Amino acid sequence: MTMARSKMISIGGLVAGAAGLLLLGACGSESAPVAQSSSSSPSSSAPDTSAAPSASSSSPAPTSQPAQTSAPASKSDGLCKAGDVKLAVKNGDAAAGTVYRTLVITNTSGHPCTVQGFPGVSYVTGADGHQVGEAAFRAGDKGGPVQLNNGESASTDIGFVNVRNYDEAACKPTETRGLRVYLPQETASNFVSLQGLGCSGKIPGNQLTVKTVHKG
Repeated sequence: MTMARSKMISIGGLVAGAAGLLLLGACGSESAPVAQSSSSSPSSSAPDTSAAPSASSSSPAPTSQPAQTSAPASKSDGLCKAGDVKLAVKNGDAAAGTVYRTLVITNTSGHPCTVQGFPGVSYVTGADGHQVGEAAFRAGDKGGPVQLNNGESASTDIGFVNVRNYDEAACKPTETRGLRVYLPQETASNFVSLQGLGCSGKIPGNQLTVKTVHKG
C-alpha cells in the first residue's frame, strides 16, 4: 500500500513537472511575436523623411530655374524708316496715255540710312485715307542699296495712267487726295498730297507703276 502510494506521488510529480515545462514553453512562445511586433512599427517620435531626398541620395536635389532675362535690344538695321524721310512728287513727262512723275525721298533723320528696292505706292482718298484700287505695279529690276547721308535724296519714277481710257463702268473713277507710300522693307507709311483720279473698280491693267529707287 505504501509502495503504491509512493509510485502515485512520483508519477504525479512527473506530470506536474511536465505541465510546468509546457506552461513555460507556452509563455515563451507568446512573448516572441510581441517583441517582433514592437520592433517593426515606426516610433511616433521619429521624423517622417520619406518626402525629402537624403544627402546621400543619388537623385539631385531640385534647384530653382534661372531668372528670365529680356532679349537685348536689336540694333538698327540701317534702313530708312518712315520718320526718317521727307517725300515730294515732281512733275514729269507724259507718254502714251501715262504721266511719269518723280518721287523724291530726302533723308531728314540727322544720320545716314539706306534705301533699296521698290516703294509701295497706292492712291488714297477720303478723310480716313482709304485705298483706291490696286497698288502700283513694280516695273523693272530691283536696284542696289542707296545710302543717304543726312540731307541727301534718292528718287523713283511713278507712272500714272490716264484712267479715263478705261471703261467707266469697270473703272469707277474716283477722286483721290494723294498717295500712300511705303519705303522698301518698311511697315509704316508716308502720305503725299496729290489730287488725281483713280479707278476703284477692277481694270485690265495697272493704273500705277513704280520703278526701283536710285540715287539723286
